[in-house]
Amino acid sequence: MPGRILVVDDVATNRIILKVKLASAAYDVLQAGSGAEALKVAQRDKPDLILLDISMPELDGLEVCRRLKADHRTADIPVIMVTASNDSASKIAALEAGAEDFMTKPLDDLGLLARVRSLIRARGVAAELALREGTRQALGFAEPTSGFVAAGRICLVAADEATALAWRRGLQGKLHDKIEVHSPGEVLRNANGPKLPDLYVIAADLSRSNEGLMLLSELRSRQATRHAGILIAVDVDARMPATMALDMGASDIINLPFDFDELALRLRAQLARKRQGDRLRSRVRDGLQMAVTDPLTGLYNRRYAMSHLTRVRERAIANDRSFAVMMIDLDHFKQVNDTHGHAAGDEVLKTVAEALSNNLRSVDLVARIGGEEFIAILPDILPDAALSAAERLREKVCTAPITLPRKTGQAAPMTLIQTISIGLITDGGGPAGTHATLSELLDRADKALYNAKNMGRNRVVIKSSGQAAA
Repeated sequence: MPGRILVVDDVATNRIILKVKLASAAYDVLQAGSGAEALKVAQRDKPDLILLDISMPELDGLEVCRRLKADHRTADIPVIMVTASNDSASKIAALEAGAEDFMTKPLDDLGLLARVRSLIRARGVAAELALREGTRQALGFAEPTSGFVAAGRICLVAADEATALAWRRGLQGKLHDKIEVHSPGEVLRNANGPKLPDLYVIAADLSRSNEGLMLLSELRSRQATRHAGILIAVDVDARMPATMALDMGASDIINLPFDFDELALRLRAQLARKRQGDRLRSRVRDGLQMAVTDPLTGLYNRRYAMSHLTRVRERAIANDRSFAVMMIDLDHFKQVNDTHGHAAGDEVLKTVAEALSNNLRSVDLVARIGGEEFIAILPDILPDAALSAAERLREKVCTAPITLPRKTGQAAPMTLIQTISIGLITDGGGPAGTHATLSELLDRADKALYNAKNMGRNRVVIKSSGQAAA
């Protein structure tokens, strides 16, 4: 089933008609004949969307919507208010109660299904972001939320500048956000700029019929604007453009000519959703970065490296290709800390990490897996080429003096030469069943590194062949 929908109406015939329409599109339909029953079903069954009639005895739809939005268990369920009244006051009341959309009876089948698809899709994206935020918090990266809310940026795009300026005048005093007016060409030319609008209000018909829908498609296809809120303005009797816009990714639809109170409410709701989405995406991105990155060197950490090595090994086996693993350790690193201090040790680690990263291929991965220990994972490489790469790393590190932080009272900064030892192993390219397990790979690399240390340091040892290079 693509989604579960709760239909709330005190008239059984209306519920049955809606159930038939939605079930034909493979939705799972729940029913409630009163406001009180709707609250119970919503809390118990957690539908993906609620179609809620405004006019009901005892507990009307507006009060039901307010209670749904005030309850943390149901607050994120989108609500479409349904009524026989098409007056402005009814729309405003529904939006102020927290409804995501408003439809008038008799319901247009195409419009109804388009709105249902759009809202369920948006809820799915929000739920995925919330799930990832929960993972981030479980990893220990929770942080307090700032109470500061910056002004939003809203871009108005109409068929001509005079119309867009009239829209802006109609919104004056209703919003505290920055409202800009741009042509379609300016919108696309600025689509990769540093300060992009949070929301766009675009007329479906610009210089040509449905040109606004093409602009919608362009904005949704571009990385920088794909998460922007986009409201498409359509003529009140234009059924098909509204349906097309929702299926193409419009955040909301609003009818022309504007009721500016309604437009302001819809813009505020979309800005809130945009901010929430941006905040969750930023936290997930930053949290995952913190979870897999070593904060000192900027390299990936052990957690990421082991997962990556697993995938490299599996792909090498599947494609009958060879790969290499280097265990890299800084020689006599304890002496650096003891002699020059931990600030100097940190500088050495960062400099060596940079040298390792800069002298491997872009497909190779370097990670810091311990205090002074690194790992390099090289996919799709033959043993001779892997040995040459290891030797290149060793030489680059030992021939580049490292400048240490100047201490208080020190006349000039000191430099030192740092060397590394490398245990190199290769695997893959053989018949099935001959590949080492992940544990065996790491054990072989550790033994090769141990041999390099015992043989005098500042050298590469290949465990599989016993070959060494100084």
